[in-house]
Amino acid sequence: MHTNIRADILSGITVAIIALPLALAFGEISQLGPVAGIWGAIAGGIIGGLFGGCMVGVSGPTAPKAAQIATFMSLFIIGSTDKPDLIAAFSIIFLSGIVLVFISLLKISRFIHLTPYSVIAGFMCGIGVIVILTQINAFLGLEAEKNIHSVFQNFSKNLKNANPDALFVALPSLFILFSWSRLEQKVDFLKNIPSPLVALIAGTSIASIMGLNIPYIGDKMGGAKEAEIFSLYVPDLTRLSEFIIPALALAGLAILDSLLSCKVADNMTGEHHSSDKETFGQGMANIAAGLVGGVTTATATMRTVANIKFGGQTPLASIVHGLTLLAILLGLGFLVEAIPTACLAAILFKVGIDIMDYRILPIIKKLPNTDLIVFIIVLFVTVYEDLMVAVAIGVIFAVLKSLNQIKSIVKSNFKHKIISLQDSKYSPKKMDDERLNKLPVLILQPHGPLFFASIEKLIQTYSKIKEHELLIVDLDKVTMIDLSGVFSLEDLIIGARKNGIKVFVTNASSNVNNVLSNLGFIRKIGSDNYNRSHNAVTSFINERFNINIS
Repeated sequence: MHTNIRADILSGITVAIIALPLALAFGEISQLGPVAGIWGAIAGGIIGGLFGGCMVGVSGPTAPKAAQIATFMSLFIIGSTDKPDLIAAFSIIFLSGIVLVFISLLKISRFIHLTPYSVIAGFMCGIGVIVILTQINAFLGLEAEKNIHSVFQNFSKNLKNANPDALFVALPSLFILFSWSRLEQKVDFLKNIPSPLVALIAGTSIASIMGLNIPYIGDKMGGAKEAEIFSLYVPDLTRLSEFIIPALALAGLAILDSLLSCKVADNMTGEHHSSDKETFGQGMANIAAGLVGGVTTATATMRTVANIKFGGQTPLASIVHGLTLLAILLGLGFLVEAIPTACLAAILFKVGIDIMDYRILPIIKKLPNTDLIVFIIVLFVTVYEDLMVAVAIGVIFAVLKSLNQIKSIVKSNFKHKIISLQDSKYSPKKMDDERLNKLPVLILQPHGPLFFASIEKLIQTYSKIKEHELLIVDLDKVTMIDLSGVFSLEDLIIGARKNGIKVFVTNASSNVNNVLSNLGFIRKIGSDNYNRSHNAVTSFINERFNINIS
């Protein structure tokens, strides 16, 4: 019987409070409306929690998914009214859920692990740029542009036509969001209060007290009463030929977005999610979102990380998060209507900045050429064209540039190895095998090229080994390493350390050493733990386990 019920419930409620402004904002980005953002979060939280494959994952609208559905909305307009075709939008979301369920049954979701890190980084930075650019108008108190191209075309005109009143809300909200982390360091109890909630309250209060004439969420809700908030949308399957391509693209992004969030959760908790089950859960959540008029969903990194930090350990936290938002929507809709869109724009500005990949940006000048080219291509295509096209181009380019490594894996059939201490060169000469076998020391020896197409096998190899206190990563058989290989190896080592395991990395060739040095790997793991001599490692074993290895 699980004993984390109280912590799961408290975490779910807290994450819902964080999710409320984000759900409203992502609903705004999607062009389906703020209420649709909340319904998406409700469907993701409850249905995703019930059927998903990540114990601590929390689903709902995300910046990438909201941005993508917005691009589709520009293609589906009702006649000359210039209003979005909601039936088309929710039919696409519903169909994307069906596609996800079908993909989960094929058991191919695990191939997400083969995505090069440079593609992921370019994608995330591109999404960050899109989120920031699409909120400029709302920040200035103006109506949102239809697409990124319009943002650039009308930028100077919009600056001249800005509503100064909106800045009375947007700037203080933005200041709170950026200064909150410093305040948390000085005042302990503030760590339990989410900064988006504080910004939301502050921005709404300023607008109310000053009586500002600026756009509000209520304007988008059309004054809907609580009884009118719920609508059932029956998918229009007669237009399947129109909807299937957008639905496939939406499903593809859902897999990428969700499973990357799950990998973040795995690194934090030491657990392993089920990719196929998570894909099924997202399929069911998107089916539900399409039926009730919610924004398309995915496992959300920000909410998942918050859930872990607040003590959530089971899907109950996600379900409580969805139920809390449902209660807010049905009982407190009048409060939501009073929120200025400029306040949500400030929150999303911060989301856009935070979603950038700050792991790659500090070392961008030192990236291997292939990784740098892929990163730039994906970043610019994401911003200027299409998210899924960007990922597809990036993956294809990375595969073409890595054909030699892929061929070498196929031909040579490299297998990563786990070697016991007694079978290694670090084995004490005067110690019998029985005593030696009991020492909690293992050697992980990767073989061949360590790049995006081979690193997952190394992670799987390590995840199956017995308990140990000392891990020696022997890179003697590694022929090359790329960005994906470096970061995955780094994550493996950091994860081991969190479990109290001491790690040494040894025998890197000069070429591998140069890449590891340039990408900050040695600094991250500590120079004392890197490329130590045979004598240094054996001396450590002697001291750690109080044995004679001479």
